[in-house]
Amino acid sequence: MKALVITAKDRPVELLAVADKVAAAGQALVRVHAAALNHRDVWIQKGQYAGLKYPIIPGSDGAGVVEAVGPGALEHAADWIGKEVIIDPALSWGHEPGFQDPVHFRILGLPDDGTLAEYVVAPLGNLVTKPAHLSFTEAAALPLAGVTAWRALMNRGRLQAGERVLITGCGGGVALFALQYAAALGARVYVTSGSDEKLSKAMAMGAVGGVNYTRSGWVEGLKRQAEAFDLIVDGAGGDGVNDLFDLATPGGRVVFYGATRGNPSSVVLRRVFWKQLNVLGSTMGNPEDFAEMVAFVGRHGLRPVVDRVFAMAEGEAAFRHMDGAAQFGKIVIKI
Repeated sequence: MKALVITAKDRPVELLAVADKVAAAGQALVRVHAAALNHRDVWIQKGQYAGLKYPIIPGSDGAGVVEAVGPGALEHAADWIGKEVIIDPALSWGHEPGFQDPVHFRILGLPDDGTLAEYVVAPLGNLVTKPAHLSFTEAAALPLAGVTAWRALMNRGRLQAGERVLITGCGGGVALFALQYAAALGARVYVTSGSDEKLSKAMAMGAVGGVNYTRSGWVEGLKRQAEAFDLIVDGAGGDGVNDLFDLATPGGRVVFYGATRGNPSSVVLRRVFWKQLNVLGSTMGNPEDFAEMVAFVGRHGLRPVVDRVFAMAEGEAAFRHMDGAAQFGKIVIKI
C-alpha cells in the first residue's frame, strides 16, 4: 500500500510503498478515504514529541470504510464490514473515565502507524459510524481536535446553555470545534484571535463577540463586551493565563487543554483563590466522550471547518501549511 512516511527527524514526509496492513484479533482493517493533520504530526516530524520512533506513518485523524476484521474477533464484529466509520485515535484509554491510563495510553500515529495511508488498523472499539451528513473529508477532520474540544467544553467545563464562554485562539481545529459545539448548545460564545479576518469568520459561525489579542487593551475590550465569563477554554497557556483568571467570573471554570505558548513565568494565585475559580486540565477524550461528540455532531448537523484539502502526493506541502499556522480549520489529505 501507499503511505506518507516520516523516515527520520527533520526529513520531508515521503509517499512510499510499504507493507500491507493486516487486522489482528479485535482489530479492523479500514480503507482510509481521507485523513487530517494535527500539530502533533509536525512535532513528530521535527523530533519534538515524546516516544519518537522512525520510520512512522503519522496521522491521528481518519475516516473510511471497514474492509476486514481480524480472526477470532468479537461477536457481530463482521457487521462492521462495509460500514463508513470515523476512527477514535485514543488507544488503550484505560478503566478510569476521568483520566487516561498513565502507562498504556497512546495516540494513533505514534507509536502505532496512523491514518496517512491507504489502509490503517484500529481496534473495533475505536470505530464509530460516520454521520450520514458528513463527507469523508469532513469526517476525517473531526477526531482528535473534535474530541479534545468536546471534553474540554462539555465533560470538564460542564458548559450550559445561556452561559458566557470564552474560547481563545479561534482559527485552530480545537477552538473552532469548541465554538461550533458551544453555539449549538445555546451558549453565548466569545473568541480571541491574532487575526481580524479569523475573528470575522468566527462571528459568522455564531460567536457574539471577540477581540484581537495582539492589540493592547484586549482584556478590557472583552470585559466591555461580556463583563466576565462562566467558562474559559484555552490551549495556549503562557503568560496570558493571569488575564484569563482576571476575565473569569467568581466561581468560574478555566479549562486548559494545551500550552502552545509554554508555561507562564508566574501565576497570580490570588486571582484563583479569591475568586474561588475551578482550574481544570483536559486532553483528548475517553471512548464515551468520542461517541457522545459524534452523536452531537449528527444531531445538530454540524460540519467541521476544512481549511484546505491536499492530494496524497502533496503530503509535505500539507505539513508545511500546517507548520505555517495560518489555517482556519482543519487541513485534510485525500487518500
